[in-house]
Amino acid sequence: MSTANALRQHAEYQFAHELEELKKVDKHPRPANWVLSPWAVVSYLMGDKLDNGFELSAKYIGSRRLMEIAVSTLATDRALLLYGVPGTAKSWVSEHLAAAVSGNSTLLIQGTAGTSEEQLRYGWNYAQLLAHGPSEKALVPSPLMNAMKDGKIARVEELTRIPADVQDSLITVLSEKTLPIPELGSEVQAVRGFSVIATANNRDKGVNELSAALKRRFNTVVLPVPASEDEEVSIVVKRVNEMGRALQLPAEPPALKEVRRIVQIFRELRSGRTLDGKTQLKSPSSSLSTAEAISVINNGMALAGHFGDGVLHPHDVAAGLIGAVVKDPVQDAVVWKEYLDIVVKEREDWKSLYRACKELE
Repeated sequence: MSTANALRQHAEYQFAHELEELKKVDKHPRPANWVLSPWAVVSYLMGDKLDNGFELSAKYIGSRRLMEIAVSTLATDRALLLYGVPGTAKSWVSEHLAAAVSGNSTLLIQGTAGTSEEQLRYGWNYAQLLAHGPSEKALVPSPLMNAMKDGKIARVEELTRIPADVQDSLITVLSEKTLPIPELGSEVQAVRGFSVIATANNRDKGVNELSAALKRRFNTVVLPVPASEDEEVSIVVKRVNEMGRALQLPAEPPALKEVRRIVQIFRELRSGRTLDGKTQLKSPSSSLSTAEAISVINNGMALAGHFGDGVLHPHDVAAGLIGAVVKDPVQDAVVWKEYLDIVVKEREDWKSLYRACKELE
């Protein structure tokens, strides 16, 4: 399949033009095997206007200092752990960091309860193993091993979902920069430029806690929820427009007031109080992340485009909104009903949304 036909292109392909323009003007010191300098990587992430007038789009909307800390970590011998609640762009930042540093964001290990040590380190082609015994030819390298050989960034998603004993197989790699292969009596030594970016969700705290030894090998950067409503609205607008184009949704991008209304609902339920601070609210069990707000609007655009007039209306948003809030059919349903009756119903310009949501009860 050609890259152009991919439903979602990897960052290094989607933003290839930006990366190429940055290379042309990047005169800053560059660590070994890095595609760009640390300065250029941060400019790529945060967005910038280059001296030649070329404008880089913002990939991360938030604290520039956090991105500087993350990038500088990768220039040292420490691995990077991106930590935060669901929907704070941990995977997104990880992908773009790998794309800008290594030119390759695909050396990825997805952490799950079933992730094995072989998936982190290396496995074997059992047909070759049975026929000829342990050999280089029978070895199946993991993305981590390939990153070590090539001096690239390896990504580990949802590190805390991986069983603790499997997590600890990373310790030697991160501290000694070597991966022993006892079966062959050899090892793979990391080439300059190698590092690991892991992500972890603090909602999973206590599932598979990182050992003290492994924690010491990481520099942790906590990605916060957007600090202000305006910042969160900017993120949602940007991603909705990008995804709408990628998915070719036959609907107009939503009006800013519609986006702001959904973001306000999420922020109020998340914080447990209304925007003016006058009314205390119960919070649902769901995380109500920025990513979910984006999903609610994209779902509404699909409904509006395929089954409506192509314009996002409250009845297009209502189902996705309820689905995002009500994860627990008992507890969350009570929280949502209370919010509808106490807050949404009383806001004059939210009447149509109130009616649309009540129709689905």
